[in-house]
Amino acid sequence: MSMKGIIRGLSEFHKNYFCSHQELFARLSQSQTPEVLFITCSDSRIDPNLLTQTQPGELFIIRNVGNIIPTYGTINSGEGAAIEYAVHTLGVKDIIICGHSHCGAMKGLLQLGNLVEEMPLVYEWLKHHAEGTRRLVQENYKEYSGEELLNVTIEENILTQVQNLETYPIIRSKLHSGQLYLHAWVYEIETGKVFAYNASLGKFVPLEDLFPVPNPLAAMHPR
Repeated sequence: MSMKGIIRGLSEFHKNYFCSHQELFARLSQSQTPEVLFITCSDSRIDPNLLTQTQPGELFIIRNVGNIIPTYGTINSGEGAAIEYAVHTLGVKDIIICGHSHCGAMKGLLQLGNLVEEMPLVYEWLKHHAEGTRRLVQENYKEYSGEELLNVTIEENILTQVQNLETYPIIRSKLHSGQLYLHAWVYEIETGKVFAYNASLGKFVPLEDLFPVPNPLAAMHPR
């Protein structure tokens, strides 16, 4: 969409949606009370509110290339600050890390060396924060290739980021006391379906009526 289209959309938003939901926005202007932190990719094909059919104010959202969470202690981590704020100040009860099919970041991770000259910042981001995923896939999925390799990389990266979340003291404390739950999701763009990691089964399963809550302390590696 062009800038002209975006500006037209803003006008339509104010004339239609905003005017018919003024009570909602008046309430939101005073405070926010989201119960879910939704962490996903910057990819333009992902719309957390559309996907979950939620209203403004219901999701606290972190987005970046590859839905990556730097480990606790990483200097100047905006993601870490957002996590701390969401858990400590907003008191979110659930954290979802949602990856997606056809992820460009994971395609880049599988051929990391090619990024050095053309996209050095992307290279550094993936090298520093997704090296665990790259090494795990390289050493444990040697028989995989093509789309199958990409899909397992997407899944393993999500689980790696769940484990990175566990390095935050505030996360570990609330997990231990049962005040917080972590969820690992894959959104399949072409079907509109979401698959959630089930720790008991050790794999991602369709997220239907039931909502499997993954055990963050389980060994989370699908086979």
